[in-house]
Amino acid sequence: MLKKTGFLIFLLCTSCQIFKSGIAQPRSEFRGVWIATVANIDWPKSGTDTIEKQKNDYVALLDFYADLNFNAAIVQIRTAGDAFYATELAPWSRFLTGREGKAPNTNEDLLQWMIHETHKRGMEFHAWLNPYRATMNENTAILSPKHDFFQHPNWMLKYGPKYYYNPGLPEVQQHLTHIMEEVVTKYDVDAIHFDDYFYPYTINGEILADSATYAAHALPDQSVDDWRRSNVDSLVKNVQKAVKAKKPWVQFGISPFGVWKNKATDPKGSDTQAGQTTYEDLYADPLLWMEKGWIDYLIPQVYWSMDLPVASHRKIVDWWDENSSNANLYIGNGAYKIRNNSDVAWFRKKELPEQIKLARQTKAVKGNAIFSAKSLMQNNADVVAYLKKYYYKRPVLPPEPHVFRSPLESKAKVLSMQFIADSVTLKFLGTDQYRYALLFATGKKARKIYPMRKLLAKKPFEKKNLITLSAGEIKGKKHIAITFIDKFGQEAEPLVLYLRQRIHNDPKR
Repeated sequence: MLKKTGFLIFLLCTSCQIFKSGIAQPRSEFRGVWIATVANIDWPKSGTDTIEKQKNDYVALLDFYADLNFNAAIVQIRTAGDAFYATELAPWSRFLTGREGKAPNTNEDLLQWMIHETHKRGMEFHAWLNPYRATMNENTAILSPKHDFFQHPNWMLKYGPKYYYNPGLPEVQQHLTHIMEEVVTKYDVDAIHFDDYFYPYTINGEILADSATYAAHALPDQSVDDWRRSNVDSLVKNVQKAVKAKKPWVQFGISPFGVWKNKATDPKGSDTQAGQTTYEDLYADPLLWMEKGWIDYLIPQVYWSMDLPVASHRKIVDWWDENSSNANLYIGNGAYKIRNNSDVAWFRKKELPEQIKLARQTKAVKGNAIFSAKSLMQNNADVVAYLKKYYYKRPVLPPEPHVFRSPLESKAKVLSMQFIADSVTLKFLGTDQYRYALLFATGKKARKIYPMRKLLAKKPFEKKNLITLSAGEIKGKKHIAITFIDKFGQEAEPLVLYLRQRIHNDPKR
């Protein structure tokens, strides 16, 4: 009788998952967060804050998402013809300094500092630039005299309450490409990122006054719609070419509006009733960009709830799964709607987690990005706790970028091992090509691949060939395995170190 009772208890416990390990944790997955600076949505909280407060707020934001085991920050550094870095191509952003054209009150390169702080936490830095939006409203008096609105008024198109760069002008395309090229050249970014703002979203009753540009530059028999799409295509192609020419490992990613076309206007479209679409209203064709290899990743903004009738998150993700190719596919999730939307589905604690679960179960999808950063930091602690417990339990590697990869040149070697108190500094030879060292708990023999549950730390290199392991990271460990990630996202073969603390500078492999 006792045996039968015990067996029944085992079955009951198994069915309620007491003995189950829970949701499978991937080894690699994109976990990105958009940090919107336009209108001070996420950061800085105010352009008039002191530099120290802005830095503290940025670090707090990074720490929040690092604790949630995110691995990429998509940071907006150009919002509307402005810049969050020193450049002759655009004035300083008023969202950073309180007044457009005013430099921050520091001699430090703030963008370089931001990138360093992001990398220090094992996160990629994706530089997010809005190419076409020139102003946020009609109040041009707040613009700097260095703004392109004044420098190149013939480049501007007014549509609704805003001004836009005219995508049909070759000189505009050249200027915007140069901006992206400069960022890649000057800064150690992991990616250049565009959002969904190409041609402006349609406003009823408004006409985009680009007919003269169309007459001057369109091909014979080319429709206005096809010409506009070709203009966007040219910018995407030119930016990709410029980025790769400077630094082949830097990715180029785009986050378009989530619906390419509705099925009602094209049998190939999704089963949705979106009021506007990427292809027909914004004149953007991400399917072509993937096919041509012009982008490394795509993050469709699928900001609707799972089963919303007019635009079901589930249906749209399935559509992108079936129609993506030749680029990494991630899904953009509208966390800003949590308990802040007329769609009651967003009041459910599990709405966002279920979207993450769907992405993991979808073959082509390799991760997610959350819009925007403050959404999970404000009043949604229960959702954050649920995500941390079930989906973001431990760190993961970013997916290998969909880019040309140069082969790993050489195996790294340990030159010295210096113990100071309970920490150890390792000096390497042959690590110039690597960005991070991964430390794993191990036995004497190295494995080919280590599971992420064995990860002790992800460390950026100090001075290209040094890493320091803290007492907490090596406590009680006789052996550790170290592997390396290069700028292309490739992982080198692991090597095993014996932590013989009495014999300094003599590592045994």
